[in-house]
Amino acid sequence: MGIIVQNITGNTAMVIWPKMASCADSFYSIMYHPNWNSMLSSYSRKSFQKEERVPASRSSFVVENLTPLTTYIVCVTCQSANPSSDQCRVFNTLEQDPASASNTKKELALGIWLTSSILLLIIAAILLYGCLHLLCRRRRERLQGRKGTSKQDHGKAWTKSAAYASEELSGQSQLMQDTKEKHPGGIQLATIIENPSARKEPIMPTSKSREQVLTTGQCSAIS
Repeated sequence: MGIIVQNITGNTAMVIWPKMASCADSFYSIMYHPNWNSMLSSYSRKSFQKEERVPASRSSFVVENLTPLTTYIVCVTCQSANPSSDQCRVFNTLEQDPASASNTKKELALGIWLTSSILLLIIAAILLYGCLHLLCRRRRERLQGRKGTSKQDHGKAWTKSAAYASEELSGQSQLMQDTKEKHPGGIQLATIIENPSARKEPIMPTSKSREQVLTTGQCSAIS
């Protein structure tokens, strides 16, 4: 079975094999392993690091993600059978070209930048949430403090007004009591003086009214 490895680069290699009639209704197994040493390694299927399955309709496969400047062995068998020496091929990968190296560095830098940006966004979101939560809490505490102060002020004002009213009432009652003690009949006397019509004593005639009565009597006698 003649296996051909071509288009070898630092990271890829194309494997080509002839079709086998026994695999018409099955699949091909492409097994490869780096740092191959025929003296220390056998051709057992368990000795290979990676294995790919390809449909029987294909007769080529591109092996990817290889290490530059590394010796590989690749084998092609039918239905994952243990390969023989004529089903394998040893090849060496080339040095990595500058273009692919620069692309790898760009991809690495882009990945680092994206990861850092996501972490910064998460940290900024956490800090913003913490600041908003702290501001809302302080505002709530201020509003509660204002409500408590207004209630205390209202209670103090009501207490002062009640105390002032009680003092005024006590002063008036004390004044009335003092007045009663000093002038017990002063209120009745004032009532009698202010209302003379309420007296029942007869009104005595004056001297002028007597003279008028005598004159009237004499005039009536003469006539």
